[in-house]
Amino acid sequence: MRILLGADTYAPDVNGASTFAQRLATGLAARHEVHVVAPARGLRSTTATTPVPGGGEVVEHRVRALPVVVGGTGLRFCPPAGLVRTLTRTLREVRPDVVHVQSHFLLGRALVTAANRLGLPVVATNHFMPENLTHHLPLGTRGQQAVHGWAWADAAAVFTRADVVTAPTPFAAALAERAGVPGPVLPISCGMDLRRFAPDPTGRARAAFRARHGVPDRPTVGYVGRLAPEKNVAELVEALALLHRADPALDAQLLLVGDGALRPALARRAAELGIADRVVLTGFVPEEDLPAAYLACDVFANAGTAELQSLVVLEAMASGLPVLGVDACALPHLVRDGENGYLFPHARPAALAARLHLLLREEDRRERMGARSAQIAAGHDQARTLAAFEELYALRGRTAGALPRLAPDPELVRHTG
Repeated sequence: MRILLGADTYAPDVNGASTFAQRLATGLAARHEVHVVAPARGLRSTTATTPVPGGGEVVEHRVRALPVVVGGTGLRFCPPAGLVRTLTRTLREVRPDVVHVQSHFLLGRALVTAANRLGLPVVATNHFMPENLTHHLPLGTRGQQAVHGWAWADAAAVFTRADVVTAPTPFAAALAERAGVPGPVLPISCGMDLRRFAPDPTGRARAAFRARHGVPDRPTVGYVGRLAPEKNVAELVEALALLHRADPALDAQLLLVGDGALRPALARRAAELGIADRVVLTGFVPEEDLPAAYLACDVFANAGTAELQSLVVLEAMASGLPVLGVDACALPHLVRDGENGYLFPHARPAALAARLHLLLREEDRRERMGARSAQIAAGHDQARTLAAFEELYALRGRTAGALPRLAPDPELVRHTG
């Protein structure tokens, strides 16, 4: 089968949508001819073929692009002038059996338009929440609400033109339907490679990562991801300070793996709270080092309030860690309170600190909850995700009604929220 993926964000971008698109392309390439259309890193369009480990290759069609100047994200966008014409030409050259877009932004919507004109079936996956973007805008509460309403209506207008729409979780699927996307929106987990993210009973990977990045041998709360406003990483710093004051003998620390605009502010806040020596900021860590980053932690925490699934929580779970997640959006799908970790209320660092104290103090509880995390994560094996999308592609239906109502893994639907 010849599959063309369209992505407004792709390597070397670091975010959930980019990571999903890259892993989907790589996984599909083992059995199919895979093409990716994504923004170029400059003003020239290029085409290049990238071999995939284990066999296969991905053909990348990079379309001339400009930098996004707001937010310091490093993202790029394709100017709309002539974009549909360019993508139509690409589709005619590639002649894909199906087009799968990963967003409704400039490249994604132009690709949907081009595919519609050529009569090609379109699958769309939504990774979008307005909260991921509006924090860059100086708006009050009412302004935020107005922009959110407009943003969802804009997304729905594009996704309505796809033959079928998917989302990473039942929460994300319901959110899209409430926004006006015709249902059923199919919940298909982003999945991840359980061969890469797994517990390490030997402890060698843990020790090696800590040595490479100067992480002291202390009880460790970990976070992996962008240091961006909607991730609320400052709540983790505040909670650690409260935990340290309540039980200094515990000698806990916070390991922040990743980079972003808030990194200097987080370092300053840690210093103000007197815990600068208890907060380790590694900066950007390459993809090949990520599995060991999780293994260097004892507990994983995510305070992000704009998560449609959270790949980093899934990866931490697969690594055998108990997880703490804010009780918002899709995190309750993965963090089962009292079972594989705990939920905590947003903007309540004291509540988070209490749950951290419970886990870091009781090794048996950590081990039991970590083992349960690994069991739940097993239901999100990337092989299942690939099989689900392959089934959608193979049908090549022209209407959503012609497509199957794929059910998410039973483990996932226990908490549909």
